[in-house]
Amino acid sequence: MKNRVGNMKCLTIIGARPQFVKAAVVSRAFARDGRVEEVIVHTGQHYDGNMSDIFFEEMSIPKPKYNLGVCGLPHGAMTGRMMEQIESVMLDERPEMVLVYGDTDSTLAGALAARKLNLRLAHVEAGLRSFNMRMPEEVNRILTDRISDILFCPTQTAINNLKREGFDHIDATVVRTGDVMYDAARFYAASACRPKAELPEKFVLCTLHRAENTDDPAILKSIVSALETVAREITAVVLPLHPRTKGKLDALGYDFSSSPIRFIEPVGYFEMIWLLQNCSLVMTDSGGVQKEAFFFQRPCVTLRNETEWVELVEGGYNRLAGTSETSILTSVQEMMVSSLDYSVPLYGDGAAGDFIVSELMR
Repeated sequence: MKNRVGNMKCLTIIGARPQFVKAAVVSRAFARDGRVEEVIVHTGQHYDGNMSDIFFEEMSIPKPKYNLGVCGLPHGAMTGRMMEQIESVMLDERPEMVLVYGDTDSTLAGALAARKLNLRLAHVEAGLRSFNMRMPEEVNRILTDRISDILFCPTQTAINNLKREGFDHIDATVVRTGDVMYDAARFYAASACRPKAELPEKFVLCTLHRAENTDDPAILKSIVSALETVAREITAVVLPLHPRTKGKLDALGYDFSSSPIRFIEPVGYFEMIWLLQNCSLVMTDSGGVQKEAFFFQRPCVTLRNETEWVELVEGGYNRLAGTSETSILTSVQEMMVSSLDYSVPLYGDGAAGDFIVSELMR
């Protein structure tokens, strides 16, 4: 149904921190274009104020028209409740396009609700594969890709993945756009601000949140032991503490007061940029932070056995360390002395948001 404000109404589904960053880029592009009425639905998947509300304030993202408040549930229950509420919103709003981002439960819930109502569906960050079906994110992204009408791929690797899965013979439009997170990094770099926490002059930045790393006590202990060794023997480690990780460490009885790791509260996006700009190395299990390390020209050690961003590994910018303490320490030592050329345009030219909007309107 055509709306009275522009030529198209687009329902944007977001719910997790990385999606706020990506949506900010495309929302600005919608505003510049002027032909789209965007209705933002926040599922509530990230419930911590430091990891959700602050993003809308800092990044000037339009406040969501709907906040569904679905959080803290097992995957099936959360996805189901999101679908139920998103479907109700779709029936009220009657958009012509639904836009989903990434690979979270919010992504899949929005995609399934749209498909069931025969609404056109576009997926930003399509075609990524870790080839690890034990990861909930892998299941989410594969299913979302398969039912999408438009697949916006950040890299040629993503397009190649879809080709191998037979998308040349599926009625869907596959487009290489570049990466919207690169747009965001360029746009917001000058707005970086130092976190309020006391920080060492030289440090490694670490983020740790994935369920496969935090939910298994043996894996979590191995990673944290490696971080403690880095902090004692190589350089300081600063770790903004994700609520999930804190809860798991609390359950293990971890003594934060005597740890050599510098734990700080979760940070906003501009503070995260400052940390990326000022660290000497990044250690992470986050897909987005792997790319941001590259954007800000920092070597990266990934605390996983696989990554969706294989071009970073192939180029030497990222080292897959797994979760064993020995492998992590070896990777850190090698990457600390690496010499890398960051001028390679792996993720486009910083105009992915505008390209996505032009494709949607076309």
